[in-house]
Amino acid sequence: MGKKVKKEGEPPPKDVLDPLLIESKTAATVVLMLSSPEEEVLAKACDSLYKFASKGDENKATLLALGAVEQLYKLISHEDPTVRRNAIMVFGIMASNYDVKKLLRELDVTNSLISHLVPEEDVVIHEFATLCLAYMAVEYTTKVQIFEQGGLEPLIRLLGSPDPDVQKNSAECIYLLVQDFQSRAAVRELNIIPPLLELLKSEYPVIQLLALKTLEVISKDGETRIMLGENRGLDCLLTILETDEFSDLHVEALAVLGNCLEDVHTLQLIQQSGGLKKLLSFVGDSTIPDIQKNAAKAITKAAYDSENRNILNEEEVEKCLINLLETDNDGVKVAASQAISAMCANSASKRAFGLQGIPQLVQLLSSDNEEVKEAAVTVLVNLTAASPSNASAVAEAEGIEPLLNTLYAQRDGAIANAATVLTNLAMQEPLRVNIQSHGIMSVLAEPLRSTNSQVQSKAAFAVAVFGCDADARTELRKADGLGPLVELLHSKNEEVRRNACWAVMICASDELTAVELCRLGALDILEEINLSISRKNNFSKAALEKLLDNNLSQKYSQMGYLSSNNIITDGFYDCGQIKRGMKFSSLEELSMQALTDRRAIIFINAKPQEEQASPPGEEKAHDSSHEQTILSPSISRKSSREKTRKGKGKKEEEKSKEVIQILSAVQDEINLQNTQWLPPPDLILLNYINDASKTILPLTTTREQVVALAQFVADKMGGPIERDKLHNFSWELHISEIEFELKCNVVPIGKVKKGTFYHRALLFKAIADRIGIGCSLVRGKYNRAWNEVKLVDDSPQGITGLLLPPREYIVDLMFEPGRLIKEGSVEADQYKHI
Repeated sequence: MGKKVKKEGEPPPKDVLDPLLIESKTAATVVLMLSSPEEEVLAKACDSLYKFASKGDENKATLLALGAVEQLYKLISHEDPTVRRNAIMVFGIMASNYDVKKLLRELDVTNSLISHLVPEEDVVIHEFATLCLAYMAVEYTTKVQIFEQGGLEPLIRLLGSPDPDVQKNSAECIYLLVQDFQSRAAVRELNIIPPLLELLKSEYPVIQLLALKTLEVISKDGETRIMLGENRGLDCLLTILETDEFSDLHVEALAVLGNCLEDVHTLQLIQQSGGLKKLLSFVGDSTIPDIQKNAAKAITKAAYDSENRNILNEEEVEKCLINLLETDNDGVKVAASQAISAMCANSASKRAFGLQGIPQLVQLLSSDNEEVKEAAVTVLVNLTAASPSNASAVAEAEGIEPLLNTLYAQRDGAIANAATVLTNLAMQEPLRVNIQSHGIMSVLAEPLRSTNSQVQSKAAFAVAVFGCDADARTELRKADGLGPLVELLHSKNEEVRRNACWAVMICASDELTAVELCRLGALDILEEINLSISRKNNFSKAALEKLLDNNLSQKYSQMGYLSSNNIITDGFYDCGQIKRGMKFSSLEELSMQALTDRRAIIFINAKPQEEQASPPGEEKAHDSSHEQTILSPSISRKSSREKTRKGKGKKEEEKSKEVIQILSAVQDEINLQNTQWLPPPDLILLNYINDASKTILPLTTTREQVVALAQFVADKMGGPIERDKLHNFSWELHISEIEFELKCNVVPIGKVKKGTFYHRALLFKAIADRIGIGCSLVRGKYNRAWNEVKLVDDSPQGITGLLLPPREYIVDLMFEPGRLIKEGSVEADQYKHI
């Protein structure tokens, strides 16, 4: 059928209304109008909703609740350009609402919006479509959608739009998209650099700012930086810095340049054009903290490359950075410190900073800002590493005390680095002594208790460095620092464990500290570490050996062996073989225990007490009386009081002396109760040593001395014993009688007159060590023990001048005292086991 053509002047059909103007003040009514088939109604409804939504977020929420978004979504692709334009305008303005954005993502509107970014579309559609995309691109999922749906290319094209709003929205959307690495790579391929550089000429600061922020993100990529240089982008950035009216853009321009400085080639270009000198001059003249901070950050990035450091050093970047340390802004100080730290890898820069910057850095250690303090001490770590001159400069700048105070800082990094600087300084003996005089060991006790592995490691390392001094070890012990140090041996961190082992090894250099470390369990932990393939280290074995070498009683108890280098001193005791895991008791603790039927503890103490020492000619005559006073000081005090009472029949002038003696005796008793416990002296052993020194030392050869000493020891311990009568040698009864007499399990070796293998071997070692005969002490089974000596045999007959290596011999102290048995022979095995 053909169409009916309306004739002019003919009245309208009966089923068509005359034009009707509808006015509504209700949003719900207008939303309903979005379903109208009339294009004019749709256009006006969208226009009304745009104005309504523009008044605030509450109105946008109202329209969302009324279902306007779903209706508008149908209209953004309407065939009528006015309806389409007005619908997109509403979308653009409403997308700032969080809930609206959420629904827009569910409706997947990005594809439709991107399709409207074509050149044929109205510029208003471009403006609001890009605005809507910019609002939505804040969310990661939308970024992915826009990228996958090809949105980058039209957005980059629209950067050249004649409309500034389109430029601004497109730039903002791109800036959000390039936060993702995929988009950064894609925009490089789409040649984004030229349009972004063109935007830097915009008369609108917001557009320039967005362009710079986008350049800052994408210039983190090396290839993009090359493109930036090829398009003379560096000149544009330097021009911005040189232009005062662009001061609001200087911070962002510096951020882009900072990325560019990472490339050696780019930095060389800037240097050759004079731009680097201009840049450093600009930074030096600026008083804006953000500019100073960004410049320092740019230098830090550049300084990670060695060639860049050389270039920066040629331009005397050190002066610029040192000046930044003196600003009033803490953020600038931190950034400048970080740049200096990076530049310290250049030896010339390191020298320059050492000459000019150390006083300022030392001053920063006293800052109230913990971040500044940490940054400054980090620089000092780099400056003082392998640089004695810089270490001395820190001391000359009076930096030792601030460094010690930094060990109390709140930030773990500051504490760890302060400990490192102090150890760097300690490489020079005068500085180490100076630091020790300030009480560093007392201060280190606290960092040792830290839960931070870096702090633990550096603190333990510092203890190892400063622990080589006896006073320092005493200081650490008194500061209760040994306990936390021993705890670090348990650490799962390899570096912490290694440094703790090293520190223990150093601290175990003296007997008191070694004994305390053992009491705290260091020995057991080290033994456990050394049994583990994964946990043991170069220092754990050395620490164990050092600990035992300075705690010989425990070493002999656990290892059953003392070498010729292990010199037995006063206070040594043999309590027998101790089982693994059992507590090793001190001699004082053992002496306080009640009498038991267990093996006696034999101790060595030839140190005389001045008030008990007798004239040399009378020593032997008074042996028996001394024996009564050795183990019971209370008996000695009692007898002195009895002697005082016997003086009552003396002359009157002597009574004052008696009173003084009584008072003195009482005072001695009080003082004795307040002093540290000491093992009683063994004057019989002292006599043995004196006699051996007189009779054995004069002998001409070591072999003769060994034989004579063996005979001497055997003579004091019951003489030679026939092999087949060994079981009749009732040494056990003799020892029991001594214990009963002393009411104590602890027996001085001088009291033992009938001794078996282990008594004789111990006495031999004790005397040999005093008179300079090298010998070892070895514990065997079934109460066996023996001494091993190294002797050089005579040259074979007829050969003179032949130097033979020494051979090991076991010294017979039981059967044929003085007989030397070759180690490894059948006779040696018989002596050890039969």
